[in-house]
Amino acid sequence: MLGAGITAAALAACANVPAGPGAAATLDTGAAGAGQADPGLPERLAAAVSADAAYAHLQEFERIADANDGNRAVGTSGYDASLDYVVGELREAGFEVQTPSFDVRTFTSNDARLTVAEAPVPTEVLSFSPATPPGGLTAPLSVRARTPQDPTPGCEAEDYAGMPAGAIAVVERGVCPFGQKSQLAGAAGAGAVIIVNTEDAALPATLGDTPEVVPTASVTRSAGEELQDGQQATLLLDTTIEQQTSRNVIAETTTGDPDRVLVAGAHLDSAPEGAGINDNGSGSAALLEVAQQLGATPPAAQKVRFAWWGAEEIGLVGAARYVEGLSDEDRARIALYLNFDMVASPNPAYLVYDGDDSDGLGGEPGPPGSDTAERVLTEALVAAGVTGPEGTAFDGRSDYGPFIDAGIPAGGLFTGAEEQKTPEQAQKWGGAAGQSFDPCYHTACDRLTNIDRTALDRNLTAMGSAIGRFAVDLSGVPAR
Repeated sequence: MLGAGITAAALAACANVPAGPGAAATLDTGAAGAGQADPGLPERLAAAVSADAAYAHLQEFERIADANDGNRAVGTSGYDASLDYVVGELREAGFEVQTPSFDVRTFTSNDARLTVAEAPVPTEVLSFSPATPPGGLTAPLSVRARTPQDPTPGCEAEDYAGMPAGAIAVVERGVCPFGQKSQLAGAAGAGAVIIVNTEDAALPATLGDTPEVVPTASVTRSAGEELQDGQQATLLLDTTIEQQTSRNVIAETTTGDPDRVLVAGAHLDSAPEGAGINDNGSGSAALLEVAQQLGATPPAAQKVRFAWWGAEEIGLVGAARYVEGLSDEDRARIALYLNFDMVASPNPAYLVYDGDDSDGLGGEPGPPGSDTAERVLTEALVAAGVTGPEGTAFDGRSDYGPFIDAGIPAGGLFTGAEEQKTPEQAQKWGGAAGQSFDPCYHTACDRLTNIDRTALDRNLTAMGSAIGRFAVDLSGVPAR
């Protein structure tokens, strides 16, 4: 049975039969399961999902943030209230819901200041940076690891050779994780690290769980260009790192083959800077609407498991802990993972994860079946009215990362974050060339005013179509 949110008129239109007054929005599926999939499910689900209903969820997420210090970050009352809201909506739709807990480190920045040659330089601390001494760290800058021609700046130990002990290393952004740069610099004797962004914008970033890192902050490209070798600098970072417990939300259908499971996920937490209505209220709200319309007993060939992850913003922790906790047998039962992280950016791109690296965007090919996910999602966007969807690097930046690391094929949709829209993209998709896809990414202005309703509608329709397709047909996704 499809979720109660599907109207009789929508069902009738798809089935080409009239809907009588007051007709119930149900399908008589009986004990539908493996071998009893309804091939009409993808089309009906795509038609049934409502951007207005998803937007109502976003309104609730903003209300929750406003009532809880302005954000929904992991470890806060705003996150807990968001989780309770999703759980309540799922249970009302007929799902049995689990909220498995996991341990997570949380991070708070109280102050971040950089002074170079006695002049202040705007700076941002990277999440999970250690604190400097209370009065700050004063030392000369070392720009040895910042070589514009180096394709892997600061990613090898030799990049820091000859650096004075205790110096503040200045490192270009690029290629390897920030934690790796900080760890290598510390091992070479650096007292701290300054990461120079590749564009004139703030750099929301994290050191993750990397051990033996040193205090690390970032500056914009133009500010970094002014930093010279040997200049005296003082870096003050006042940070707090704590161990806490958080939760994911898991709900799955009762019908379908339990040995071939489709998992669809979105992260529920916001960055601490704001309400996180696009990042990732949009993916969470859209996924909740799909789950409500699909319902707990759809005519599907395989089980559909919905997941809302915690602690994505501080290192994909909720998804990683979930995958790590699966037995080998349970991991093998997951046929495919679909990820939805930001699907309503205000200057939207229409991007699909490049599962086979056919676009050469700097990621890696995903496990076999990821190419099928890319193709199906691309076709679903086109059917929803999008001209020329493009690939985006399969670089593990969102919650699909732990799944592909475990050999599980994956795919997903994305409307862009801090990257800038090209003139060619603006010509086919509209919007403003030369501006970020989401100018409010990881800032306080990521609110309802930061949502593009057309992008939300198109991506939601594509999500319904693709989730419906893989719920009834996993052709192109090999069994493992």
